[in-house]
Amino acid sequence: MFNTSSGSSGSSDSSGSTSPYSLAAYGWDDGWAETFAPYAARGLVPGRVIRVDRGQCDLVTPSGLARADTELVTPRDPMRIVCTGDWTAVDAEGDPRYVRTLLPRRTALVRSTSSKRSDGQVLAANADHAVIAVSLAAELDLGRVERFTALAWESGAQPLLVLTKADLVPDPDTLAHLVSDTETAAPGVRVLPVSSATGEGVDELGAVLASGTAVLLGQSGAGKSTLANALVGEAVQDVRAIRDSDGKGRHTTTTRDLLPLPSGGVLIDTPG
Repeated sequence: MFNTSSGSSGSSDSSGSTSPYSLAAYGWDDGWAETFAPYAARGLVPGRVIRVDRGQCDLVTPSGLARADTELVTPRDPMRIVCTGDWTAVDAEGDPRYVRTLLPRRTALVRSTSSKRSDGQVLAANADHAVIAVSLAAELDLGRVERFTALAWESGAQPLLVLTKADLVPDPDTLAHLVSDTETAAPGVRVLPVSSATGEGVDELGAVLASGTAVLLGQSGAGKSTLANALVGEAVQDVRAIRDSDGKGRHTTTTRDLLPLPSGGVLIDTPG
């Protein structure tokens, strides 16, 4: 999924390390470097979480991909548990390596839990764009559009509404009306019709996401995994047919993965 030759060999980034990986391609900047400086003095290295899995996580570090234990950063507060998109300070070496701390998040996408408790679940950290996938294969649910848009604004990320499967609406006037209705439901948010099948709008969306981190949201069956594959340029996420009865998918994406985009930037895909 990740090519260790994605950066030029021997390149250096603002973490102060020379490596085949450029952390800048994963969102590292001078602000993160300044925040990380005290941990660099302790011999730790920066790492961005690309996946979390049962008490461990995969990270991209200055020397390449690494796997680390999250035991030391698993607090009782669920809002502070490691999630995809987090920047961390991690051991430079060791077996196992440990994540020693999380850097303060700039943004956090939080979903309320179904329990009566007030805590929530962090879906993604440090996202600049929240891409909300809305399928045109079913009747447009503007109430759902409003809820997802509110979730995006609350996270601190810039929302962007993507009307997927636009090829299923061949009439230009009908498509224009759907775009207009969506814009009315989400004032100030850009709405972009996209078809992964025909490629319509994919390049335009890729250009918008070419800088920073984007998180992909939407209900199951909205075409998120197909859209992620189209943006990445290869089949990185499993895709299955939606159910004929209700147009919903089968949650083919079960983890949150941080995927580098060929045009620049990174994308966090999320389960429905």
